[in-house]
Amino acid sequence: MSGPTEEEIRTRAYQLWQEAGAPEGLADTFWHQAENELLRQDSDLGEPPPGMTDNLPI
Repeated sequence: MSGPTEEEIRTRAYQLWQEAGAPEGLADTFWHQAENELLRQDSDLGEPPPGMTDNLPI
């Protein structure tokens, strides 16, 4: 897997922003939080993080 898509991150970041009361000036914070959550979710499902399979033997 190549990690979460930009659309998945955008959607989750928007949800987080709304839940926090829609504060101004924190777009990057919510984007990174959403990205980290989705990456962790993939990892919990047994998916390696993006780039971690580049050196695995075939």
